[in-house]
Amino acid sequence: MTAEDGFAMVHILETGLEHLTHTNPTGKPAIKGYNVINGQLMSASDGATFQSTNPAHLADMLGEFPLSTKADVHAALKAAHDAFPAWAATPAPTRGQVIGNMGRLLMEHKDALVALETREIGKTLKESGGEIQEAIDTCLFFQSEGRRLYGQTVNSELPDKELFTYRRPLGVCGIINACNFPSAVPFWKMIPAIMCGNTCVWKSPQDAPLLSFALARIIHQAGLPDGVINLVHGKGSGAGQHLVDAVDEGLVNKISFTGSTGVGKMIGEVCGRNLVSCSLELGGKNPLVVMPSADIDNAVAGAYWGAFGTAGQRCTSLGNLILHQDIYDEFMGKFMAKVKETRIGNSLVHHDVLYGPMLSKKYANDFLTGIEMAQGSGATQLWGNGSITEANRPDNFVGDPSEGVFMWPHVFADVTEDMECFHEEIFGPVVTIVKANDFEHALHLANASPYGLSSAIYTNDRLEAYRYKTGIKAGMTGINNSTSGAEAHLPFGGVKGSGNGTRESGIWVLEAYSYWHAVNDELSGKLQLAQMDVDEVDMVEAEVDWAELA
Repeated sequence: MTAEDGFAMVHILETGLEHLTHTNPTGKPAIKGYNVINGQLMSASDGATFQSTNPAHLADMLGEFPLSTKADVHAALKAAHDAFPAWAATPAPTRGQVIGNMGRLLMEHKDALVALETREIGKTLKESGGEIQEAIDTCLFFQSEGRRLYGQTVNSELPDKELFTYRRPLGVCGIINACNFPSAVPFWKMIPAIMCGNTCVWKSPQDAPLLSFALARIIHQAGLPDGVINLVHGKGSGAGQHLVDAVDEGLVNKISFTGSTGVGKMIGEVCGRNLVSCSLELGGKNPLVVMPSADIDNAVAGAYWGAFGTAGQRCTSLGNLILHQDIYDEFMGKFMAKVKETRIGNSLVHHDVLYGPMLSKKYANDFLTGIEMAQGSGATQLWGNGSITEANRPDNFVGDPSEGVFMWPHVFADVTEDMECFHEEIFGPVVTIVKANDFEHALHLANASPYGLSSAIYTNDRLEAYRYKTGIKAGMTGINNSTSGAEAHLPFGGVKGSGNGTRESGIWVLEAYSYWHAVNDELSGKLQLAQMDVDEVDMVEAEVDWAELA
């Protein structure tokens, strides 16, 4: 993929849409974006807008989007409610066929979507490619679930009676996702939701509205009826809050949220007092343990990627790197050598970089605050110097750092569990190093943070691997693998401060978007009462001479 591909727009976006007069240094016009409500392109009711810019090249403005009002969110909710009866009544295999069409359209437009995602949030082209592929995989997986949305036939304890269970849709689902995975995560949520017969109002991430707009148009091009998925843009404190507030008004039957633990707790409180289901996929301080029996080179590679891939902007990024004291020096020598060689830059221009910019200026500012917290905790800073500028750049930064928001990789050692930086997630390219005395100490440290999303251990001792996977309090564990990475058919989610136990992906996510309906079909023509009209079975004493057998 060439740099020019990075400036390409998905052709369905350009069809019938207005270009802004703004001229980018790239030479590409910026797009005027819209909400998609009941299949129609809509501006904000008060005309307010915000802009999306390229974090690797801040002068590159991709488009202008509606800053949605409460009225806009409510219009989307009305469209979803109106579309629900017909969509819920659509046969599940037909719903699956529409989802399959989405997957095929994503494949057709994959290269353009990859370039667009990299341009809008700064991921490397390889990572954006993996994420778009995950959205494709999700569609193809759930297409087949349309023919396997099974219930059960249950034997009754009474004669001439049949018992059945069915999956039923919940209703209207509010979908709120973060901008670090702007294509995979909304598909994780919306595809199983509509597979089960629900309808959705999707609040796009503020820092990835153009990609969301492109995906919404692909969704509708696949044959999805109007109103089944509605897209609204805006801020979390605006459109996002309006969507959550609608739970109190009885307008939302489900919220699915990916983001910070603090916001997740607020959403959980609103849903809890209304007895509304919510799925909360939240933060993490993910531990990775390295034991003496491990392949050290493999462990270094896994820890390096877990800490600094995607500029550390994954909920599954490595937080606490826990090293057994016997291999500490060897590991750190090899690890620091890789850290110091890290190539950073704009992936659309330089394809061989490990990571690009922060997702936005806001994420950059939050990261720098986190670095100050780590410094104030008393940890030893081995590497990293904040923002990358022309006067403050690591040797392997490529390009002009003044164009975007780039950060050094940071390493803090001598971290102990009484330090704030041991417990708090720092969203960005940083890792905290903790020394363990033995396996029991390492497992204790791995469980000592308030989070429980992802975890990993590098060991070639099978007993240690077994004891780790049974003793760790986390939703996911890698054995001789990094903390980051997911597949479309495996459950994704955490425990403790990382989530409320619901899962994304695979067949398990169906539980989050449906409820079980039990049906009791009486065929006898008379009233039969369970537990009361059941004939008792008499036990017969066997004619055995027990004394003789003894």
